[in-house]
Amino acid sequence: MLLLAAPLARADPAPGAEPPGPPRLTDGFGLTQVAPVTGTATNFVITVRTPEVAGEHRIRILLPADYASSPDRRYPVFYFLHGASNDPGNPALAFPALQRTQSMITVIPDGGRRGWYTNWLDQNTAAGAQNWENFHIGQVLPFIDANLRTRADRPGRAVGGLSMGGFGALHYAQRHPGLFSQVVSLSGANELSRDHAVTRAAVVATLTNAGAALCDTSDPECGRGFGPTVSSDAVFGTPYPFFDADWRWNAADPVAHMDKLAGTGIALYAGNGNGNPSDMEFWVESSTRHAKERLDALGHPSHYVNYGDGAGWGPSCTGRHEYGCWAQDLVDYVPRLEAAFAAAS
Repeated sequence: MLLLAAPLARADPAPGAEPPGPPRLTDGFGLTQVAPVTGTATNFVITVRTPEVAGEHRIRILLPADYASSPDRRYPVFYFLHGASNDPGNPALAFPALQRTQSMITVIPDGGRRGWYTNWLDQNTAAGAQNWENFHIGQVLPFIDANLRTRADRPGRAVGGLSMGGFGALHYAQRHPGLFSQVVSLSGANELSRDHAVTRAAVVATLTNAGAALCDTSDPECGRGFGPTVSSDAVFGTPYPFFDADWRWNAADPVAHMDKLAGTGIALYAGNGNGNPSDMEFWVESSTRHAKERLDALGHPSHYVNYGDGAGWGPSCTGRHEYGCWAQDLVDYVPRLEAAFAAAS
């Protein structure tokens, strides 16, 4: 049976005293804070600039309630990657299950409306610099470890994400096996192979503004555009499988590289889109199943949940590519992650 870590007692401020604010974070590792911190002491957003990615970028940080009152305690960190069209400034990304945990820090970095958690092949598009992997792995991680009381080692670090962020989580865990001990994909774009052309088409749609197939929000702005229109070749080169010209897509395909997750705890969640091919979850179900099948063939254990049409999987889940299902995924997953962190402490 999995047990949640018991919350520690929280010291209340003295009568009349101002409640503590967010901890002060120091610039470094190529990140410069460019706006006042917003939010509370345990749920706040910083805004940074970096030469690695054009523009300003928000990072949401969720701290346990006892963080300020337990100065000798260090916490594991869960890096949670959002989906296409979203932004850490969106308070909905601070899912209830992530806020309730008292045993870990959650960091939600900006991944762009269609950054795809990688360094783009073409850095000379209208979108400007797009080195998202450099930003996250080379800057955000050491910035967090330098500024917060983290367990700055592989057993104390996990990565997960939803939709586009599910791809990002698997991609980062595969490319940096020494960094993360646990990885989870919620309705992830887990398969980029030529045999799963729908996911490729969805990625291209975000680049060319042809549609909103992988939106992780109902915000109508998602369907209106993902930023400056760029070439379908901008991120991974050509997606078209002529003379193996699409080899970079195959190299980035998480399903093809599950062997690189040896020694990593893995969890996969998906619904079935109610059997409707117009809902992205219909296609996510098959790519998630393929990931599970590859893990099984390798003899690698995983926690796999296919909640189908969502019946019985939380009151707001209908099996579609939607917030209510991801919220319930995290209700199931967070205690498992806490238990894994506790076992490795």
